[in-house]
Amino acid sequence: MSNNRDKSIEEFAEMFKALSNPNRLKIFMRLTACCLPGTVTSINPGTGEIGCACVGELGQDLDIAPSTISHHIKELRQAGLIRMERRGQKMECWVDPEKMKALQRFFF
Repeated sequence: MSNNRDKSIEEFAEMFKALSNPNRLKIFMRLTACCLPGTVTSINPGTGEIGCACVGELGQDLDIAPSTISHHIKELRQAGLIRMERRGQKMECWVDPEKMKALQRFFF
């Protein structure tokens, strides 16, 4: 195998490792369902702000501590699966569209 192919395999292995945790997979699936860049997922009625899923929203109904949610999000980000951006006091997350395309090409 070429070095480029080996690097690609290593990157996929890191993504799959991050997704092997059930809670991380749940968080990732929530993001794939709602949060691609430029999509509207929530509108704050008080301010009218439009945005993607905030870190605090991702852990709703998962029954895990906020610090654990942060850890899982960090692992997904380090694997390159999601991106994050601070908007005021909130951290917004979304799926990296290029990584999603790469995963689709891997399987199909």
